[in-house]
Amino acid sequence: MKIYCKHLIRLLFPPRCPFCDGILLSSIFLPPKLVCDDCRGKLEYVGEPACKKCGKPLEDERREYCFDCARHAFDFAQGKALWVYRGAVKESIYRFKYHSRQEYAQFYGRELVRVYGQWIKKRKIDALIPIPLSKRRLRRRGFNQAECIAREVGRQLGIPVYTNILFRVRDTKAQKELNDEERKNNLKKAFKTTSNKVQLEHILLIDDIYTTGSTMNEAAGELKRSGAGEIYCLSVSIGRGYQEE
Repeated sequence: MKIYCKHLIRLLFPPRCPFCDGILLSSIFLPPKLVCDDCRGKLEYVGEPACKKCGKPLEDERREYCFDCARHAFDFAQGKALWVYRGAVKESIYRFKYHSRQEYAQFYGRELVRVYGQWIKKRKIDALIPIPLSKRRLRRRGFNQAECIAREVGRQLGIPVYTNILFRVRDTKAQKELNDEERKNNLKKAFKTTSNKVQLEHILLIDDIYTTGSTMNEAAGELKRSGAGEIYCLSVSIGRGYQEE
């Protein structure tokens, strides 16, 4: 009866592709699709060459670091990201965040595990911490998109997700509205831990978008000041590490 109900719900409310928003039709005898075949083939995954620090795609394979990482020291050990933040990916994340398409997190999380599952395991990650929203933004949006992604990654890998360790204590402006210098100042002292002693050795911070790294760096810095060990970062999407002509 439970299986029948699931299939009935899929027929009445068919899932949609996270990228083109088209209806995903699938057989009741096969696992439901999470993305359409056309969009899967068009997604721009981050590959090599990539920045050895934050994971941004690079144009020149002789370079080791992107423009930001070459100029600044970061408190996290290393970062990785799944897709380049543009086109269909950019539109998908917009709908995910601002149109409450929380179901997209299932595909995002599964793809992160498929591509970076071994990388995560090798770093002996013992905790996933989603980048928190301010109380005001959480009330307005109704959910934390980073937490939705972290929950799926944690479920796939059997790693606990902690949402009660790191809090955003300042309601900062949206990073996309600011330049590089404003982004850094905007996030100063934006995060706070609930304890002066965070006893976790290997933490993976999770967010939907990585731009200059200011958000991840401030969160990592606060965790390290509270005694945490190595901090790593994982994002669904990321900007390029070079300027396109």
